[in-house]
Amino acid sequence: MKLALKIDAATFRGSLIGVPRLVDALRQARAQATFCFNLGPDRSGRRLGACLREGRKGASALSRHGLAGLFYGALLPAPDIGRRCAGILRGVRDAGFETGALAWDAAVWQSAAATAAPAWTESHMRLAFDRHAEIFGAVPAFHAAAGWQTNAHAMRMTQRLGFSYAADTRGSHPYIPVWNAEITLCPQLPTTLPTLDELLDQDGCNVGNVYERLLALTAHAPPTGHVFTVPAELAGQALLPVFVKLLEGWKQQGYELVSLGALRASLDVDRLPRHEVVRGALPGRDGSLMLQGPEFLA
Repeated sequence: MKLALKIDAATFRGSLIGVPRLVDALRQARAQATFCFNLGPDRSGRRLGACLREGRKGASALSRHGLAGLFYGALLPAPDIGRRCAGILRGVRDAGFETGALAWDAAVWQSAAATAAPAWTESHMRLAFDRHAEIFGAVPAFHAAAGWQTNAHAMRMTQRLGFSYAADTRGSHPYIPVWNAEITLCPQLPTTLPTLDELLDQDGCNVGNVYERLLALTAHAPPTGHVFTVPAELAGQALLPVFVKLLEGWKQQGYELVSLGALRASLDVDRLPRHEVVRGALPGRDGSLMLQGPEFLA
């Protein structure tokens, strides 16, 4: 009965305001989690349209990102999150939480990674890898692709850089990824549950009842547990009360709230099934992303 919590901090505001609030909530609930950081510039302004669309769900784009955040990297200079929030990021580690890289530049990664060349992909991943080492004094143990966007070379890099696991996809259970018959020996721990913003405004789901919808989905635990991803910009601000209710509800259901690393440690990796990685869509989310596909040579 493990449920791994994955906190994605993709923006300057999310790291500055959302992350400390989430740390406090997790400590009060005696819950563990994994924090995935955008370690370089915040260029959210380059995804202004996406930010505005996301802002219709649960909180306005202004309350999520702040006025300046809507124009970072476009009309305003992009703040360097890793440098300006280094103390906050180290505080997360010092509070006992697992940390890792979401991206070097999350907005650009989400826009470009799907079709990016190998050299571009490797450069961005190594920038994040090196910045994590600079801030924390240790290389990251895992990779978590921003927006669940990745490509074949990024998958190869998760093995080449020696990651213990990756969290680049959406799916139903941990697996060994296969891309066009090429096996990558870095297990994927996919996000198994819909996110808060995906559920909101779908089938009568609103801020007042979204936690009940999620608790209904976790009433029966799969053998390998669940992974739930929350954006710090949302769960650490407007939807913090919802997140607190979820923590309470999951503990009442009997879940141990753990980090991705703890979930990975509970697995027998040699016995994980091999699944294709495919591109597809999910209800409530714009565009396409990477999904756990059929079992390979089942």
